[in-house]
Formats: sequence, structure tokens, C-alpha cells
Amino acid sequence: MSFKQLPKAVKELRLHLCQTSPASAGVRQFIKASYPALKSANPDVKVLIREAQGVSPRAFVRFERGVEQQAGLDNLSETDVAAALTKLAGQ
Repeated sequence: MSFKQLPKAVKELRLHLCQTSPASAGVRQFIKASYPALKSANPDVKVLIREAQGVSPRAFVRFERGVEQQAGLDNLSETDVAAALTKLAGQ
């Protein structure tokens, strides 16, 4: 999946996931397939990937002035993860 430019208000994108759990499989696939396109389309946005054993997969988007929004990514496919991130970022 290719990514367009995220809104300028987006300052940071954080993904929390487990390295082995089935609930995080879609997030792991998203990172493998879409991270390069996401980063090249948005070079000024910090993209942080946090892995920890047993955590529930979640996405956090930080906007200007420190405002944050989050969404759960449990058991989503790679395509659904991309859709959730797009919605979360406000596109």
C-alpha cells in the first residue's frame, strides 16, 4: 500500500505491538510492507515502533500542541491497519 502525505499537523506516529502474538500479526505485516513508503512520503514525521512481549497492538498519533489520539489494532489485517492509521491521522 502506498501512503500519501500525512497532514502537517501530524508530528509523530507510534505503533505498539507484540513480536509474537497473533493479535499483532497485521501490524507486523504492515510494518514490513508499508513502512518504507510511509517514511519516504513523510520524512519529517517521527515513526516509532515499540515492541514488547504481551502488549495489545495500538497506534498513537501525536498532533501539534501535544494532542494525541489512539486506536486499538487487535486482530486487524495489514489493510485494516493502514485504514485505521489513515483515519486516526485525519485524512
